[in-house]
Amino acid sequence: MKGKPIKFKPDGAFDRRSFLKLSGLLGLGLAAPGIIPTSAEALKFNRNAYKVSTTRLAMGTFVSMTLIHPSRDRAEEAMGEAFQEIRRLSQSLSRFDATAAVAQLNREGSLKDLPPEVTQVVARSMDYYRLTRQRFDITVKPVVDLFKDKFTGDNPVPPCENELEKTLELVGSDKISVKGRSIRFKQPGMGITLDGIAKGYIVDRASGILAGHQIKNYLINAGGDIRTKGSQSEKKAWTVAIQDPQKKQNYPDVIHLTDAAVATSGNYEIYFDREKVFHHIVDPKTGVSPELNISVSVIARTAMDADALSTSLFVMNPTQASHFVGSIPGCECFIIAKKGKIVKSPGWKSSAT
Repeated sequence: MKGKPIKFKPDGAFDRRSFLKLSGLLGLGLAAPGIIPTSAEALKFNRNAYKVSTTRLAMGTFVSMTLIHPSRDRAEEAMGEAFQEIRRLSQSLSRFDATAAVAQLNREGSLKDLPPEVTQVVARSMDYYRLTRQRFDITVKPVVDLFKDKFTGDNPVPPCENELEKTLELVGSDKISVKGRSIRFKQPGMGITLDGIAKGYIVDRASGILAGHQIKNYLINAGGDIRTKGSQSEKKAWTVAIQDPQKKQNYPDVIHLTDAAVATSGNYEIYFDREKVFHHIVDPKTGVSPELNISVSVIARTAMDADALSTSLFVMNPTQASHFVGSIPGCECFIIAKKGKIVKSPGWKSSAT
């Protein structure tokens, strides 16, 4: 298709989401390169409890769990069931596995008798579509696919304006019909990606498994989507450091969490194009990558809420994002804007010195 090429600023790229690192007393962090534990490590934490922890590959990332519990066996049993749930939900919600429900829905445009987790996540995504005034939109998949196709091969080029405009006609969660366990796209060629919310949902479900086993103190870290319960030691909350976009270990902030979740969206890692302009998180209104923020971290009551909000706020200007998240009970944000400016919501509690 002919048309005028879209112009992009080279500093407008951003990377994969959720780059938080855990620090603190328990020393939980990313696994060392090439070392991926598949069985739990249990240490006597004190006279009354064990610390049981492990890191496994799941959801295309490293998923770490640390549990504090009097019974090592009970903790390992709960952890095993939580990882089983993560694997099951990851398969069901994947758009890359051809046999998964989401992938089938994208191929066929409508599907009945969907797994309940699919309709739950889609319905919640549509809630965020309305809450954020269309800034969170799972129907951006055609735009993501367009850029992936254009930048694949020996002669990668950005799409022309006509191509992008035509593709944007397929975007809009108001074009999704959800009735019970049936979902239908109202326009041929539509597709959904749950990348901005599914990981948080899965972390919350794993958290529910642990809570069902009466595990009262734990932390789950799925590639930066973090959910905590209780504390890491007596009277000491879980400690989380926000990733330095420059990767110089100068953490922009450190927070303490108890019974809460946090997630981050950032612009410093993976791109489709060599110029580092386009990433899979796009502004659903323009179809291109936002340029105003470097990193957006959100604290919320659930990982799914933090996940969706960090994506939503990234496409807003930082002042607007701070005011918006401040209107949502239980939510706060920490934003590193362009040129390194820090913007925090009024209730964000920093512990960095």
